[in-house]
Amino acid sequence: MKIGIISDTHGDLATWQKVMAEYFIDVDYIIHAGDVLYHGPRNPLVPGYNPAGLAEAINGSSIPVVIARGNCDANVDQLVLDFPLQAPYALIRENSLTVLVNHGDGLSREAMVKQAHTYRVDIFISGHTHEPLLEIEDGVILLNPGSCALPKGDGTPTVALLENKKISLININTGAELAAVVLS
Repeated sequence: MKIGIISDTHGDLATWQKVMAEYFIDVDYIIHAGDVLYHGPRNPLVPGYNPAGLAEAINGSSIPVVIARGNCDANVDQLVLDFPLQAPYALIRENSLTVLVNHGDGLSREAMVKQAHTYRVDIFISGHTHEPLLEIEDGVILLNPGSCALPKGDGTPTVALLENKKISLININTGAELAAVVLS
């Protein structure tokens, strides 16, 4: 099983296409941690900003996309997306792996770990900060794939891959693995 994990695309069709062609081409499904189409009032327009085109590309995906609603995702976005914006959580069970996804706005790390324990999940995926994170805290893997479209921090655009019990954070400009965790 191979899962592509992405967040905070903010309407960037060009970056979505790059990620799909170079990193998610052979994934079994995609997890999106929210902020799909709208750039948000605090964010600049990205060079590839085309929310209608991104909606079309997502709808045309032969790969299932699980989306947790982000703070910039509105009811009107659901009108153009065929995949449901699940709010505020998406819970995924695949074989012996359980994943909880929430955009993460308003949630502390402590709250994420608590939610993970409540739902007995292995991985808690969030977005919102536009900064990648891959750490283990109190037995829970906390994963934020960062943003491929509007990265903050050092400005590295990132996504994550889960394959063969290994989670990797990937720099989409270079393909370099920035961090990795192996599931036990």
